[in-house]
Amino acid sequence: MTSESKPPFPPFTLETATKKVKAAQDAWNTKNPEVVQFAYTPDSIWRNRDTFLQGRDEIVKFLRNKWGVENGYRLRKELFAFTDNKIAVQFWYEWYDESGQWWRTYGLEDWTFADNGLMRKRQMSGNDVRISDDERWFKDGVDVNSVDISEKHW
Repeated sequence: MTSESKPPFPPFTLETATKKVKAAQDAWNTKNPEVVQFAYTPDSIWRNRDTFLQGRDEIVKFLRNKWGVENGYRLRKELFAFTDNKIAVQFWYEWYDESGQWWRTYGLEDWTFADNGLMRKRQMSGNDVRISDDERWFKDGVDVNSVDISEKHW
């Protein structure tokens, strides 16, 4: 049996918590559930809005379905707060539905990590806001980290 780990490890500092957040952002922006799953413990517990999951198999299935519906998905995550083994994240992502309507999802997540740096618990709350193509922040070719998101969106 191999020992899995994913640095940085708790306890977190401002620097290591920020690295963890941006690594998650980058992984999710691949839209590859088979890659994303390895940031989580094999028995990781999730609440995503009103959906409750446990384990990598359920996470992969959930993400396949999510990214099958949320076309053009582009995500930005920012560190909100942290303690020894917990990180809170604020996020925004944009996507369009099957009719071509664009949406921006605003939300917060709280994460709890195992000592090996894998996430053992993830809770997400989010709200979807209809936007026009002109209102999009994360258009093709734009670095999501370079977008100036004003305080009214925080």
